[in-house]
Amino acid sequence: MSVAVSGGVPITAARPASREAYVEDVVRAFTIATMFWGIAAFTVGVLIAFQLAFPALNFGLEWTSFGRVRPLHTSAAIFAFGGNALLGTSFFVVQRTCRAPLFGGALPAWFIFWGYQLFIVLAGTGYLMGITQGKEYAEPEWYTDLWLTIVWVAYLIVFAGTLIKRREPHIYVANWFYLAFIITIAMLHIVNNLAVPVSFTGTKSYGAFAGVQDAMIQWWYGHNAVGFFLTAGFLGMMYYFIPKAAERPVYSYRLSIIHFWALIFLYIWAGPHHLHYTALPDWTQTLGMVFSIMLWMPSWGGMINGIMTLSGAWDKLRTNPSLRFTVTAVAFYGMSTFEGPVMSVKPVNALSHYTDWTIGHVHSGALGWVAFVTFGAMYYLVPVLWRRKGLWSQTLVEWHFWTATLGIVLYITSMWVSGIMQGLMWRAYDDMGFLQYSFVETVAAMHPYYIIRGMGGVLFLTGAIIMAFNLIRTVKHGQPLAEDRPAGLVAAE
Repeated sequence: MSVAVSGGVPITAARPASREAYVEDVVRAFTIATMFWGIAAFTVGVLIAFQLAFPALNFGLEWTSFGRVRPLHTSAAIFAFGGNALLGTSFFVVQRTCRAPLFGGALPAWFIFWGYQLFIVLAGTGYLMGITQGKEYAEPEWYTDLWLTIVWVAYLIVFAGTLIKRREPHIYVANWFYLAFIITIAMLHIVNNLAVPVSFTGTKSYGAFAGVQDAMIQWWYGHNAVGFFLTAGFLGMMYYFIPKAAERPVYSYRLSIIHFWALIFLYIWAGPHHLHYTALPDWTQTLGMVFSIMLWMPSWGGMINGIMTLSGAWDKLRTNPSLRFTVTAVAFYGMSTFEGPVMSVKPVNALSHYTDWTIGHVHSGALGWVAFVTFGAMYYLVPVLWRRKGLWSQTLVEWHFWTATLGIVLYITSMWVSGIMQGLMWRAYDDMGFLQYSFVETVAAMHPYYIIRGMGGVLFLTGAIIMAFNLIRTVKHGQPLAEDRPAGLVAAE
């Protein structure tokens, strides 16, 4: 049986190419690491959420203070949880859509896996010890950056090499998104982290940029880390796992190509909208705002393409765990990519910037889009990689879905209300022209919403733990396939 996307590009077929096996062990390792680091990141996120509501939870120690644990959470969620998901799924997808094993075989893939885990540990321990460059994203110091560069170059060689030696004439669109993510993140990482070490035996360095130039580089990096790490890479997941789970062709293959080229061209210019009303030249701020608004169109084109792929297969939402999470993720993607351009408009930004509204926006994308599409991919991958007929418990999937969804709703709605209230209180004046509220009063007013946010985080973490338990039971006690055949090179299987 075969299924073809629009334009006749096959994404699934049963035509063996050789007895040579796909490299799957490393994909299994990335799958395990994704769930491990995900639960770690969500746990730390719950801690810092409650630290804001109850400062005593900082425990009076420098290593557990909010200022050090917050970048640990951010990097664990993005680079540990999201990064392992991207590396693992990209290795899975590129082999099957190219009908070729990974370039170089298992050895370089394992180097990438263990090298990336070492990077995560180096960065995480650096955050807790206060060893960072002190920038917006609290980037690790120079030695960690150099190590990541080596690992990332190896990743690019393996991925691109697999594309070059492919046995399919067409490069499936998911691989375009993955490749854009790999190349652009390399460029962002190198430029943003240009630094001169104070000494080769020390941990400090001098950055290559300063002042407003450093701020511009920071948000060129920061927004495009969102655009390419958290968007382009995960769109690669969407374009593979939704058609596979739905057993339907991509709604419009032409639209997917337009989506790709429009997105990567527009996203790279949008960073300055984070620097409205700063020392950045006004024309640069306006440029970022205009490109951010234009991003709405290709983003929603991708959302429509993902959702409409279910045409004729909507009933599978009730029975397919992977599809339920990935399609919900696409809905959150559409919501976040509408909210982002709106928040980039200067009058709106004057209210939203530096408030918890931004925190709510970021987490609607991080929890609703990134985490949910990853959960959907994990629910698809585990039975395939460990050759099980299905998941151990569909009931636990239901519990995970609704628990996590409720957690997201509590989180983002509390931050929307808190953030808008915060912005309005900051700009309120009395009859004499003085500020009506002190900063401390705004913090006190937000306390109930901080508690609600923490509760939302607890629910989301609980859902992830339920998922991990279900996947472990699937691997250990799931019903094996009747014919456990070797993983020969079968296209997009």
